[in-house]
Amino acid sequence: MNVREDVRQFIIENFLFGQEKDLRDGASLIDQDIIDSTGILELVGFLEGHFGIIVGDADLVPENLDTINALATFVERQMSAMKGAV
Repeated sequence: MNVREDVRQFIIENFLFGQEKDLRDGASLIDQDIIDSTGILELVGFLEGHFGIIVGDADLVPENLDTINALATFVERQMSAMKGAV
């Protein structure tokens, strides 16, 4: 599983309607108006369903969700934490 690529594909398909538009992994999804507050909820639903993680209210911060890089790091950290808890 490639977390970064799965997240990238979800964003392209659901928020850019299949148009990649020079989407860089470090670019702010919020500042570029790619995603808004409703989109964050859709994104969280994808992350939880696709990767089997739990995104808590305290996790809903730009540091975790504003770029593809941040999203991938967050998901990988959550997956590791869940494995460690088993």
